[in-house]
Amino acid sequence: MRIFDPHIHMTSRTTTDYRAMYDAGVRALVEPSFWLGQPRTSAGSFTDYFDALIGWERFRAAQYGIRHHATIALNPKEANDPRCREVLDVLPRYLAKDGVVAVGETGYDSMTPEEDEVFARHLELALRHGLPALVHTPHRDKAAGTRRTLDVVRESGLAPGLVVVDHLNETTVADVADSGCWMGFSIYPDTKMDEHRFVAIVREYGTERMLANSAADWGHSDPLKTLATARAMLDAGFDDDDVDRVLWRNPVEFYGQSGRLNLDPVPGFDEATEAPAVEPLAPTTFEGNSVLRGVRV
Repeated sequence: MRIFDPHIHMTSRTTTDYRAMYDAGVRALVEPSFWLGQPRTSAGSFTDYFDALIGWERFRAAQYGIRHHATIALNPKEANDPRCREVLDVLPRYLAKDGVVAVGETGYDSMTPEEDEVFARHLELALRHGLPALVHTPHRDKAAGTRRTLDVVRESGLAPGLVVVDHLNETTVADVADSGCWMGFSIYPDTKMDEHRFVAIVREYGTERMLANSAADWGHSDPLKTLATARAMLDAGFDDDDVDRVLWRNPVEFYGQSGRLNLDPVPGFDEATEAPAVEPLAPTTFEGNSVLRGVRV
């Protein structure tokens, strides 16, 4: 079984997680930029973080046989902090980097006027750079937030097929399905969505434009929830092709629109290779931006 986790925050995870993910079949992932648990105080802290996403974290994943990609944005939670707004002017530099496959996470946290403005600017950047957009729906008043999200997407002129609306549930999926946007579901241990509820949604709406992710971060989350989702689908009567579509081909199709996915096996790893038990010493230089353009499956 091959797995592509389209939304996971590996900066907050350990190398033990990388090893377990590889052993579970994860061969590629996308790490969206997000907040760090406490407020940033300047644009400089964002640029250091973005540099780590496209450099160090990419190298760290490769040591465990996993191809790492990123999305870049000013996240919705910090869009309300005037100290952070300066980073919007820096984003174009990072959106041009290889390995950056979308603008995101963008969207809503508290649905403020500031978030409206920043969300619209992000979608303009996605349009200008020819990139998909990863959109975060609010944790509170999710149905209204999702409807407003879809309005902003329509107003932006960005094709709905270039947008994934994430953190969906039973109350929001129908609107997104009708919009033509991709549908993202974060599979969590206790909150948001579990694998069995997700399977029920897939049974009703089908596998097209469906993405299942672990969204694992600092909090109570599980980087192996993609594997749990695959098993739940099989237990419910879906076949191997259905699972491969949701857990591999769909994220490849969506993020492949960036032209920047690298899905070649990491050198030294093949299907018979186990991830190393001990993390190797870090090199003096990173892989940097050497990933070739184009999707190779």
